[in-house]
Amino acid sequence: MRFPAALRALQYRNFQLFFGGQLISLVGTWMQNVAQAWLVYRLTGSSVLLGAVGFCGQIPVFLLAPLGGIVADRYNRQKVVIATQTSAMLLALALAALTLTGAVRIPYIFVLAALLGTVNAFDMPARQSFIVEMVGQTDLMNAISLNSSMFNASRIVGPAIAGILVARIGEGWCFFANGVSYLAVIAGLLLMRVAPREAHPAGSPLRRLGEGFRYVAGNLPVRSLLGLLAVVSLTAMPYTVLMPIFADRILHGGAAALGNLMGATGIGALMGALLLATRRSLRGFGRAVAVAAAMFGASVAAFSFSRTYWLSLGILVLAGFSMMVQVACTNTLIQSIVPDRLRGRVMSIYSMMFMGMAPFGSLLAGWAAARFGSPATVAAGGALCMVAAGVFTGILPRVRSEARRLLAERQPAAYGA
Repeated sequence: MRFPAALRALQYRNFQLFFGGQLISLVGTWMQNVAQAWLVYRLTGSSVLLGAVGFCGQIPVFLLAPLGGIVADRYNRQKVVIATQTSAMLLALALAALTLTGAVRIPYIFVLAALLGTVNAFDMPARQSFIVEMVGQTDLMNAISLNSSMFNASRIVGPAIAGILVARIGEGWCFFANGVSYLAVIAGLLLMRVAPREAHPAGSPLRRLGEGFRYVAGNLPVRSLLGLLAVVSLTAMPYTVLMPIFADRILHGGAAALGNLMGATGIGALMGALLLATRRSLRGFGRAVAVAAAMFGASVAAFSFSRTYWLSLGILVLAGFSMMVQVACTNTLIQSIVPDRLRGRVMSIYSMMFMGMAPFGSLLAGWAAARFGSPATVAAGGALCMVAAGVFTGILPRVRSEARRLLAERQPAAYGA
């Protein structure tokens, strides 16, 4: 079967199974994200608690992702992902049961969010580093782009469905649907046939952990890319935590508007991921990271000033597009540079910078919104994001030169990225 260039990673059976299962599961995940945010907002009306729940759900990634990276490099990644996806399914069903029976309380949401964050700390490094085992190094860039496309296609559909279900039958059924959706990805993982991976010396966990951090610290391109990603995650990405407030108090649209706003971000992100899926070379990715980060910050700041619903939707399409270009290019460049024996640990640090910095941003955004207002908080985050993009642009020539050398060593065809 022939596949277009943009879909070439789908020629691999394992990636087909992964893609189909994840697409269904991620729709459920986005339904739960929107429904949980609305549930907290409905029960409390507090921006501080919205930020606090986001903090509890993401701080375990920052604290435990390095351990997840050790596990991903030491053990069978397929089995690790099956275990984490099963755990996430059970947590979603528990939240559904509490909500549908009327027993849900804010402390329960905090506990379940923290437990899910712990699962994600082990899931993200294993899942990210497992992609190369499905498709190999040649089509890794396309697989990462298609994975991002899948993530953002679900980001369009999931919030839209959640907005309708929350308004009509409540949050609990969104949580239940998410729990059931995990069966698709678990089934796909069980059906995969993966070649045994080359064993690496075990060593002590502390030594292996230190090896991953030393590699990042001594690698200018990886260090710089992760540094920019950390700043963007801390300052600009937490605008999503305050989205219920924008949907209800500023744009006066309620739960349906919340789903549409999140979906607009997903549309833009899907466009960015599909654009990258057509690329065969890494050339220009460094410049794309810098431009996309600056564009993302400008879009987030512009969104904070909008008081028109349709204008806000259009701005969020641009925000989603630029955010995805930065994140996907960063992921692709790092995975192209890093050796496989360190892949899990380096991707765990990527998870720390991408998801792990978000809880601090969520907590800070919730506090700042209560003190200065949501629009001012989001505008300040966008401005800081643009400053970080400017700093990265200043060191880009050095980063590009070193990245070319490393890529030429690992992939001669990618030289000149």
